Amino acid sequence: MASLHSYFSLSPLSPSPDHCTIKPPFIPFVSRTVAVLNLGSAPAEEGKNPISSAVSGGREGGKDQRRAVRIAWEKLVRWSRSWRSKARSDVLEQTKKVAVLGGGSFGTAMAAHLAGKKAEMEVAMLVRDDQCCHLINETHHNCKYFPDFKLPDNVVATTSPKDALLGADFCLHAVPVQFSSSFLEGISWHVDPNLPFISLSKGLELNTLRMMSQIIPQALKNPRQPFIVLSGPSFAVELMKKLPTAMVAASKDKKLANAVQQLLASPNLRISSSSDVTGVEITGALKNVLAIAAGIVEGMNLGNNCMAALVAQGCSEIRWLATKMGAKPTTLTGLSGSGDIMLTCFVNLSRNRTVGLRLGSGERLEDILNSMNQVAEGVSTAGAVIALAQKYHVKMPVLTAVARIIDNELTPKKAVMELCGLRKFGPGLRSPFLFGEGVLTE
Repeated sequence: MASLHSYFSLSPLSPSPDHCTIKPPFIPFVSRTVAVLNLGSAPAEEGKNPISSAVSGGREGGKDQRRAVRIAWEKLVRWSRSWRSKARSDVLEQTKKVAVLGGGSFGTAMAAHLAGKKAEMEVAMLVRDDQCCHLINETHHNCKYFPDFKLPDNVVATTSPKDALLGADFCLHAVPVQFSSSFLEGISWHVDPNLPFISLSKGLELNTLRMMSQIIPQALKNPRQPFIVLSGPSFAVELMKKLPTAMVAASKDKKLANAVQQLLASPNLRISSSSDVTGVEITGALKNVLAIAAGIVEGMNLGNNCMAALVAQGCSEIRWLATKMGAKPTTLTGLSGSGDIMLTCFVNLSRNRTVGLRLGSGERLEDILNSMNQVAEGVSTAGAVIALAQKYHVKMPVLTAVARIIDNELTPKKAVMELCGLRKFGPGLRSPFLFGEGVLTE
């Protein structure tokens, strides 16, 4: 457990471990072991059992291996501590107020996290509901989402945009994507043009295909509004429980990304920084659609083999589209890509996976959405998939199938049959369905 906490303390004030190269110590050990066990390559010493000699050599090699691993780990921890001491920042010390737009589960969790880092800092949550506002201020509970968790005393709620934003040093935007544009236009008069916006919202605006990095500056009529996107595998309830979590803060402004990294990082929340805003946003949006597909497979009891094949194909489709849009390949295999995909597709806490599971079990989409008290962004984002695929000339059979199921143009059973029957490919091209290779032809 101590080693795990050391790992999560690596990033708060240090560069991403992606840039840290450590030579694996196990390679020479494997070579030594193979040489020892290859009894036919050299005669054993006279009077010694060759098998016992091999075992003895293996034990010595095992000790060397463990020692090499221990030394490598100690070097990594020392390197991390050195970086933190050199890069120590007063970002948190200088921050007196943070505004959180939205009182949903993730906005509440991030508000509680920030407030817990510094008792003297005001964390102002802008909420719509008067009763919710009253309960947060009087009982320090968000009874709709986290009735069992008490919020820190320095979390205050308000229904006034002016009160929430006045004097804020940072703003966390946690409003669902489909409502963000109109919401921000309504409060734009109260937004300081230099106020950094940290977007927690994942998805694409249905009619315009815009991401939050486009929606926020356009809605606020300020193309220079400082912007950061925060994404990664993170369930709100686990943040509330202070369980180890890792996320990525991406901005085209490197100094701003580092500032947000220092503001948010804690012993239980590891923050990496990135400049690939497009990659972090598009993977965060499309993984929700893929999670619906994974849920459908689960709901139809199609088995683990089918689940693995479908998610692998979906990952390939996200990679094809994201790279066409300018994303970096390293982003797609990192926290905001593969990490978020694994969490959302395979864990029952995922809202989008739950939607898919219930669709696969035969429920109507309308009934599913009416029974939920949270927004499943993948439902709206699925409608943008077909338009994006056409715009960037990318074939996306799995994600497109989800969009057709959402639009009630295809049943889950029919979609699975059609996907499994994709056999017509161009000369010399291999099927992209199972292994993400080749390109589908018309």
